[in-house]
Amino acid sequence: MFNVYYGILFAAVNFIFFLICYRLFDRNGLYVWVGAATVLANIQVVKTIEMFGLVMTLGNTMYSAIYLSTDLLNENTVTKEAKKAVWFGFFTLIMTTVIMQMVLLFEPAQSDIAQKPMEALFGLMPRLAAASLAAYLISQFIDVKLYTMLKKAFPGYGQLWIRNNGSTLLSQMIDSLVFCTIAFAGVYEWNVWFEIFITTYLLKFIVSAASTPVIYLARSFK
Repeated sequence: MFNVYYGILFAAVNFIFFLICYRLFDRNGLYVWVGAATVLANIQVVKTIEMFGLVMTLGNTMYSAIYLSTDLLNENTVTKEAKKAVWFGFFTLIMTTVIMQMVLLFEPAQSDIAQKPMEALFGLMPRLAAASLAAYLISQFIDVKLYTMLKKAFPGYGQLWIRNNGSTLLSQMIDSLVFCTIAFAGVYEWNVWFEIFITTYLLKFIVSAASTPVIYLARSFK
């Protein structure tokens, strides 16, 4: 049960830093968070853990906070600001991937101790990198579009939870579908692929739903 309790603490720490970043740096803090979160989530995903008897990857909490950032930008500013944040995160992810792949090609010195750990973290197969990039870009723009539509349909001040969770419900399903299809279709049997898809999606959505009080608190900031 350690991972369960520690996972709750981990999520809380992530959301606290998110609020601090927004509180201190306003809209710019959300852009910074999106850029940092896209990189950190793709590093964390390398590590697998076991929770509730299921093997899963890390990175879902940090990745869900990206949706929180774009939804908050959509709530407090205009749609184009949320789209700008999506492109900012996409650029950050591509830039980090390309630069770190080039770093790995340098011949290490005999005394080097970093090459193998860096290969384990950043030596992603092109298929996994493509899956992550495609899933991020497609799902984030869908999330922005859905949030804008829900904002018109449910504009009430107290209906923020509908806008936030409604847009995330579908966009994270598409994110998980795109990633799992590009990364794992043909690699695993379809019943295994389906289990990976379902557990990945459910965990992301649970974390996003749990962050609803966070976006209410962030919206109240002057």
